[in-house]
Parts: sequence; C-alpha cells; structure tokens
Amino acid sequence: MDFSIQDLQHVMQADFFSNKSIDVIDIADVSIDSRSLRNTNNTLFFALKGQNFDAHFFIQDLISKGIQYFVVQEIPQGLDDKAVFFVVKDSLKAFQDFVAFYRSKFQFPVIGITGSNGKTIVKEWLNFLLSSDFNIIKSPKSYNSQVGVPLSVIAINENHNLGIFEAGISLPNEMEALEKVIQPNVGILTSIGSAHDEGFENCEQKIIEKLKLFKKVEILICEHNSEILNLISSDVNLLTWSFKNQGNINFNLINVNVLAVISDFGNFEIQIPFIDKSSLQNIATCITTLLYLKIPIADIQKRVANLYRVEMRLQIKNGIHNCTLIDDSYSSDYQSLKIALDVLENHKTHESKTVILSDIFQSGFDEDLLYAKVEKLLLNNKIQRVYAIGNKIKNHLNLLDNVIRFDSTQDFLFHFKDENFANETILIKGARSFGFEKIVSLLEDKKHETVLEINLDAVSHNLNFYKSKIKPETKVMVMVKAFGYGNGSYEIAKLLQHHKVDYLGVAFADEGVELRNAGITMPIIVMNPENSAFSTMIAYQLEPEIYGLVELNAFLKIAQTHNLYQYPIHLKLNTGMNRLGFASTDFDDLISILHGTNLLEVKSIFSHLATSDMPEEIEFTREQLTKFKSWSSDLIQKLQINPIRHILNTSGIYNFADHQYEMVRVGIGLYGVGNDLYEDEQLQNVATLKTLILQINNVEIGESVGYGRRFVAKRKSKIATIPIGYADGIRRAWGNEIGYVIIHDKKAPIVGSICMDMMMVDITEIDCEIGSEVTIFGADLRVTEIAKAWNTIPYEVMTGISQRVKRVFYKE
Repeated sequence: MDFSIQDLQHVMQADFFSNKSIDVIDIADVSIDSRSLRNTNNTLFFALKGQNFDAHFFIQDLISKGIQYFVVQEIPQGLDDKAVFFVVKDSLKAFQDFVAFYRSKFQFPVIGITGSNGKTIVKEWLNFLLSSDFNIIKSPKSYNSQVGVPLSVIAINENHNLGIFEAGISLPNEMEALEKVIQPNVGILTSIGSAHDEGFENCEQKIIEKLKLFKKVEILICEHNSEILNLISSDVNLLTWSFKNQGNINFNLINVNVLAVISDFGNFEIQIPFIDKSSLQNIATCITTLLYLKIPIADIQKRVANLYRVEMRLQIKNGIHNCTLIDDSYSSDYQSLKIALDVLENHKTHESKTVILSDIFQSGFDEDLLYAKVEKLLLNNKIQRVYAIGNKIKNHLNLLDNVIRFDSTQDFLFHFKDENFANETILIKGARSFGFEKIVSLLEDKKHETVLEINLDAVSHNLNFYKSKIKPETKVMVMVKAFGYGNGSYEIAKLLQHHKVDYLGVAFADEGVELRNAGITMPIIVMNPENSAFSTMIAYQLEPEIYGLVELNAFLKIAQTHNLYQYPIHLKLNTGMNRLGFASTDFDDLISILHGTNLLEVKSIFSHLATSDMPEEIEFTREQLTKFKSWSSDLIQKLQINPIRHILNTSGIYNFADHQYEMVRVGIGLYGVGNDLYEDEQLQNVATLKTLILQINNVEIGESVGYGRRFVAKRKSKIATIPIGYADGIRRAWGNEIGYVIIHDKKAPIVGSICMDMMMVDITEIDCEIGSEVTIFGADLRVTEIAKAWNTIPYEVMTGISQRVKRVFYKE
C-alpha cells in the first residue's frame, strides 16, 4: 500500500530523513523483528527499544540486506544517508499510531475482546461460528499485547468484512493505546479473574482499565455481574447474559449437554459439547454475540454443537529419525503462517526445513493472490520441501522446487513412508478440518504418556527478568548444563541464541558437541573440561574453563599440536568455594606460562559464589567478592589483558547486582526457580510434568494398595494408577501419603509405595476418569515444595527427571 511521507510524518509525529527525494513509499509489510526472513525492501521496520533490548543495533545489518524504511528513536552513527528514516520520540507508540491510522481506512465491524480468562477461546470460537457469514481477520494465537495487537491489526485488507481482536493488559494506561489500534464496534468482556492482578492496585482498578477498550462501542456484551456493571458507564449500550435469570439473554442447563436459551431474540434449546464452568461462560458469550449479529437460530444450533477444544499452543516436539516437529496442526490462516515460519526458523535443529501445509482459509485475498503470497513466504524462508494438502493449495506453489501434492490428509497418510523423513525440522500447519493431528502422530517420537512440558515463553520472561537487574551493556551467560537442568538443552539453547545471549555454559564437552550438532553457533564454555576431551573441544570450537596449572599445561600441549593462535580460554579463580579454580599462590606460575605463549587468549576471568542465596552468610560472600576484585585486577594488570569478568550466578544477580562486572551467569532462575518467595513471584513456571490416569480401582475397607501393603484403606476408596515412578525421577520418599499430585485442580494424595514405573493416588473425592490429566509438578505444585519435602534442592528434582520422559516445548 502506498503512504505519503506527509501522512506518515503527521501520524507518527516524526522527523523525516532520506537519502533520496521521495513523496510516497510503497509498504508491503511492517516488522519489529530483525531476525525475520520476511523482511524485504518494501518492509517498514520499527526499531523498538526496551529495558533489555534495542533493535537500533541491528539497523546496519538490515540495510545491508536491502531494508530501506525505518522508524527509529535515533539514527545510528554513520547511517544517515544509507536509508529512509522517520525519527520519533517513542518507536512503540509510533508503531501503534501507524497501525491505528491504517485501521481507520477500513469501515467494517470489528469485535474487541478483553477480560482475564477466555479471550482467546471466545475469539477462536467466534471465528469458527461466523466463518460462513463473514470474511474474518482475527488475532493469531494470543497476540493480545502492546505489540501483538498492532501486529494483528496490520494484517487487515480490503477483502475482510469482520475483525475479531483480543486485547490483554498487565499495567494501567495500556488499554487506551490498544483501543485506538483496534477501534472496536462490538465489545466483549469475558470473565474476570486473578490474572495480572499484580499490575494493579486492586481488581476494581483492573476492571476499569479493561473497560477502556469499549468507550466507543455500539454494544458491550458481558455477563450480568453487578460488581462489573456498576463500573460501566451509563453511556455504553449493554447486552448481558446470565445463568441466574438476570440478563437480557438467560441460559439454563436443563440436561446433560443441553442448554435452554431464553431471550427477546427467541427461545430455543441447543446441544453443547462442553459443560465445565469456563466453557459454559464462553459458549454463552458466543451465543449472545451471534444473536446480536442476527445469525439465524437454526444456524447457531448447528454450529455450536460442533465447537471444539481450542489448542492455543504451538508445540515443539521430538520426531522420528532425528527430526524436530513444529506442531501447529489446528489452524491455517495467512497471518499465523507467517508467525509459524518465524518459529520454524528460530527453533530449527537442522538446516533442512520441511513444511506440511493445508489449504488456507479466511485470508481476505482471492485464491491466486493468496497462494502467490504463501509461495513468496516459503521462498523467503528457504523451505526445502513442501507437502501441499488440499484441493486448492495443490494447484499452486509452482515456483517452488520441491512440492509434493495430495488431495487430502487421507491421501497423504495412505502414501506415508517414515523413511522419507529424517534429520530435518518439520512445520505441520493445517486447518482443523484437515485433521493434521494424525500426521503429527505418525511423525512424533513415541514415548509413554508422561510428558514434561516446557513453556518457552516463560523461559523468555525469566531471562528478561534477570536482564532487568543488570546494565544494558552487561553480557549474559546462561547455563544449559545437565540437559538444561532437566528441561532439554538444545531447544532451550535455540531460544537463547534467538535472544542473542552472549555465552552458553555446559558442564562437559559432549554436551557442547550435542549443541553444535543441533545448530548452535554461539560461544559455548565447557565448565568442567576433561583433558581427554580437549581435541574434541577444539574441533567443535568449544571454549574450556581452565582451573589449574595441570589443565593449563595439558591444553597448551594440545594447542601446539593443532597450531592454534589465541584460542579462547576462561580462567577460574578459587575465591572460597574450594571446588575448582586457581589459588592466589598459583598466580606467578600462571602469569609466567601465559606470558610465554600466543597460543591462548584469556577471554574471561571468573569465580563462583558459594552462598549468594544465603543472607546469613553475607559476610562470606562479601569476602569472596573482595578477593575476586583484587585477584582479577592483579592478573589483568600483570598480563596486560582486557578480559570479561564474571562472578554473579542467578542469586548473585538478584542479591549483589552492584558486582556484575562485564558479564553475569543465569542458571536455575531461567527455569523459574528463585532464591526467595518474592523472587519466585517474579518468575514464571517453565516446566510442567504431566501424565494420565491409566486405571481406577475401587478399594474396600481393609484392602491394601501396592508393594508391602503400606496403604490399607480405612474407607471405601477410589484409587487411580498413573504411569510414572522412580525410574522417571520421582523418589519413593514422596509416596505413602507424604506427597500428592494435582487432578482437576484438587490434591490427590500418593498412597502406598511408588513403583519403578507407576504410582497410585487417592481420587475418592475427585470427579475424574481414565485418561484424566494428572500434574506431578508445575505452576500449582512447584518443584520448590517437592524439594523441601525431599530434603533437597530444586536442582535435584528437575535434573532427576529421566530422559525417557518425553519433552514437549511450546509457545503460547
């Protein structure tokens, strides 16, 4: 689309600088991600700046790749005449203002959704329920933030005639910006809960802030709740629903899966697929919206009966034959395809990239233009092979070299051969009607029902939390040793490489080799190098920690054999841990050896704090910090070097941030475990260990359960067997009613002895069945609680989870 320079200056309140005379620019896309392969010469790039990131650093590289147009807060030195710049005070506000200007060019109805719970489900269900009547543009996944909303809205085109966008806030004054971007005509307020309470003084303030999305709507749809209604302006037109006969539209569950609807729009009964409280609320919201939009009752009845569970997470899984799967098998629209391709690039574990793609719906483009755009996306992302499944997509993508076409998913499954997939990263993305979960099942590495789910968004959040405690220029090293503290090393490393951390730390060389083989190119320090692995480390460009004269001389010998020059090493000083490291009495020999060679370069000098998480040992920590400052300064002066220095670990960052030097090390904090209650509250849970109920037994009074009859029923009991035991990392000490699991938000005590592969839990008071989900640990049962009961530390709980437990990585 063409935009005049004058309009852009006015909309973004920008000063304009150009290396050429232009009045109008053609913008095909906008971007905030310098790493995206979708950036082209017609992209308008917004250089966002945050507390711990600054996209201005990447502008020179983007110019070299052909990007011409930038919105910046300052022009990087030396680039004034290299591109077109709009200089603004705040690039995020400029981004929002630009998208609000773009949104104002379209006059079709837009539904704006906010609330604490159910936003994404209501959005996805409304999209399904209304797709026969409208050409819909909606937020992809849960893109509801200050950045996610404008990224969603900018995808509008002239063929759309209904928008559905969700908006989420975590702080006061955020919703006003999102209201200007979305400009909703119809408002939906979903249920209000405790999510993001910490950002507001109280629940009332949070509700008032959320209601700012609806200040110009024609109608606001919400539950009849007097506490909320009292906060809504009398100027706002309301359409309320209720299960208590208080709303404009009233609902009554009259039978299993049958809902009675009583309203001025008509009275009718409707078959519903779910009857849990949250689903009933979301179904009521959707039915009320459809009635307001004048959808015929017969159509509402037919469509609501076919509602489905919404899979909101894009999952990263291990596949057969050393493949990695990006499972996005429940949605297929153009905007979410762009997002999924970025995830594929950022989390690929192999250079070979394959996409399995169905027909794409609700793009707003005519068929030829849509698939031309899809084809360009796939070309720009350097996809080596495409499986095109569907009657429409199979007739397109002719410019791609390797397209295998199928009429249907069944056709693909009939011709499937697992030997055709090996050593590649595979994106599986299909519309729900194509049933691509069957393809995922064939390609997924099969392990038992117990899984450890890793939330990559939480990893990113925790990394940014610790970054917020340090100076912007301070480097960050992240520890991914011990299989990423049990969470999976190379998947976490991929994410950290995407976030451009400075170093990774592993314990042994073979861990570093595994990361290199998985495509990790960033610097890796081996913290416990064995002399026998020195040649391997050099072959894989791994950098050794050197902690003693014996190791230094041994590595020098290998360095001579390989004819190295200034190979990076990292000197560890023993300031009090008394585990590994040079003592001050070693310094004369150390200096003498290093003065006599140019084979090695001291890249960093560091030490390790023994008690940084123990307030009662603060004097010991201060003594370590004093030694490190003195000893490292002495070495730097005598060696005439300028190395990176680092001594702060996770708890050190939190408690002693004034000693951050040039780099800090983040360890278990990345995985959501802090060193006190307040720090824990700032972190997000990363790992959730889950399984399913295999069998349920009715146990009479006096009957026993498990080995040794250590549990004898004192009442009639229901006992569930679940497939996880001490071979998976759950200690036997957690059994015999000491520990518990979570089923349907309730505690189920572990009864009897934990077995090698199974445990039994008491579900007498819990409404559940075979196949119900069981949480072993996660957000509601933290590893810190389990560690305390086991008389150990969270590290041991997390690293003890067996590698036979399947790891599933996901992004919201």
